Amino acid sequence: MQTFRNIYGIGEAVYDIIFKDDMPQSAVPGGSTLNSFITLGRCGLHPSLITETGDDLVAGLIRRYMEHNGVRTDFVQTHPGTKSHLSLAFLNEQNDAQYEYYRDHENAAITARLPVMTADDVVMFGSYFSINPEIRPHTLRFLETARQADATIYYDLNFRKNYRHRVGELLPSIEENMHFATVVRGSLEDFGYLFDLTDPDEIYERHIRPHCPHFICTDGGREVVVFDGRGGRLRFDVPEVTTLSTIGAGDNFNAGFVYETILLGLRRADFEGLSPELWTALIMRGQEFSLHVVQSYQNYVDTAFGSTHRLPQSY
Repeated sequence: MQTFRNIYGIGEAVYDIIFKDDMPQSAVPGGSTLNSFITLGRCGLHPSLITETGDDLVAGLIRRYMEHNGVRTDFVQTHPGTKSHLSLAFLNEQNDAQYEYYRDHENAAITARLPVMTADDVVMFGSYFSINPEIRPHTLRFLETARQADATIYYDLNFRKNYRHRVGELLPSIEENMHFATVVRGSLEDFGYLFDLTDPDEIYERHIRPHCPHFICTDGGREVVVFDGRGGRLRFDVPEVTTLSTIGAGDNFNAGFVYETILLGLRRADFEGLSPELWTALIMRGQEFSLHVVQSYQNYVDTAFGSTHRLPQSY
């Protein structure tokens, strides 16, 4: 019998409107960690998201959607008198997105309580939300609590082009996040914006390894490279599929990786000597979840996929 393991995350909660050929195709709750958590909720894992919203109709829609899909809302903070965030995603011919963001309370702080964590728990975080100076003190308290509990911490940089002009300001927080992490994931696109680098080995040696030994480097629909922290490098091809939207690709790779982490019963200490076979299982699961999502306009796996991958409460 497995011990029940909590999954906690901190990240933005927005409402995504997705356009293709100047026409709206989908409107759904979004945000990097939220996307991952809807997928995990549909797989029966009941993650808890630490986030903030306005107090408008959109906030109610987001909260109800989270609850309906198995995501706990105990740590969602509402800011009276404000509107929730909107994100407009415009898909190009390759079905990659460019974003426009609309925020009414970008500088609002989070003061909500933090969960009590244990070594059985898994933490996910990333994107600009995790390095936003306005909420950085709360994010740091969250990460310090997780590290003190010896929880497994998964960090996805997810660094957007529109913050490139602030790299000098934001890089210390990114490096601090990596220092807390058990596993760091980033795309070559992220590192192009951050460091003007596209070689995974150079990125790892110069910018990841000094902070975190375990690194997953993705490159859209191309090769995934894993650095196992012991000098090993594993390379994985990505199967070709017909894509409708790549918006949820990385978020669902993250969800699949955490799903398999729970399924295999891995804790933080296990990653220090993780075998190639277990790394392979983690990456294959991430790819499975990601490839399912890119064939739709949804940000997360559909309910039928979740039902076939549903884990019992004992996990």
